Order: sequence, then C-alpha cells, then structure tokens
Amino acid sequence: MPADRIHLVRHGEVFNPDGVLYGRLPGYRLSESGREMAQAAADYLVAEGRNVTALICSPLQRTQESAEPWATAYRLTPVIDERVIEPTNVFEGTQMRKALKNPLNWRHLLRPSVPSWGEPFRSIADRMLSAIDDAWQSVDGGDVVIVSHQAPIWVTHLAVAGEKLAHDPRSRRCALSSVTSFERRGTTWREVAYAEPAATGSAVDVGAV
Repeated sequence: MPADRIHLVRHGEVFNPDGVLYGRLPGYRLSESGREMAQAAADYLVAEGRNVTALICSPLQRTQESAEPWATAYRLTPVIDERVIEPTNVFEGTQMRKALKNPLNWRHLLRPSVPSWGEPFRSIADRMLSAIDDAWQSVDGGDVVIVSHQAPIWVTHLAVAGEKLAHDPRSRRCALSSVTSFERRGTTWREVAYAEPAATGSAVDVGAV
C-alpha cells in the first residue's frame, strides 16, 4: 500500500540580513523565527492526526534545519533528495534591485515564460513530480513530508492543477513553512489542502528564486 498523502512543506525564514537572492548558495541557515515557523508546521500535522512515515528534504541547509521538528515529532531520519532542491538562477548571490539596475542583466528577463533567468519551469515540474511519485511508492501507508522551496512547490501546484507553468514569481501562494498536500487519485495527483500554520506577517522573504 503506497502513501496516503504527500505534503510539500516550504522551509522557514532564513537569516539573510543583506537581502541576497541566496538560491543554492551554501551557508544560509534558518533565523530564530524560521525555526519557530518550522516547528509550527510540524505541530500542525501532528494536531491534524496525520501519520507521517517518511521525511524527505532538499540538500540545502535551510530545508534540512526545517526538517528537524518533523524528525523529532515522528522519530524519522530525513532522506536527502536532490530533485526537490531550489532551482538555479543567474541572479543568485545578488540583491535583485541592484542587479536589475545594470542593463547587462536585462537579457536574462527576455523570456519569462521559460524562465530565461534560470532553470526552466518544465524541468522543475518534471523533477518534482518524479520525486513525489517515488515518495508515494516508498512507504507502506501513512504520509510523506517533503521539505522543499517556494518555486518547486508552486510549480508542482500548477502542474497538478493543469495550469500553465509560466507565471510571475510574485504571484505564488507558498508562504514560509506552508504545507501543500496532495493525494493520488488513480494515475493523477490532486491537491487536497493548503495551510499556513506559521505566523509570517513580519518575516523577511526575499531569497526565493
């Protein structure tokens, strides 16, 4: 019997005082508020009575730290999956407002439907759907939590909903430590819930690609 549900969980707030687009850069850890957010996300599924039997996260520090409350609550060892990592981005390591003032960078914005500034949306969708398919088959019942990033989670939402993958990154519904839940119906996935259990009103969220 495969998994009952797959939960895509975004990491908590990152300590990023310089407002850098951190992407896949190493060394970006959770802030203290970020750790509280990650705990709130885990507490949410515990309160819902969900039986989480497997825990997966991307290899980046912020997702591994965000997985810790889940590991403690459900006595699980996180498994690293490269497929659920943040996308690549040519603006990584920069402050976007400053980068966009340089005309040499404007060429990266010519094809937002791809997008021309980083990994294609289709590539993100394919690797994420592959990861959740494998996660679904990896357990004998219960739920699987996958701690990932804003863009991969939102692109998965779009792919499952049958919507166009091209989108404005500012339009994403994927708050810090949010939980987006899916169930398998026959051969297709269906989104069944979205929750924002963490208080994110004052959070700094400028590093997503």
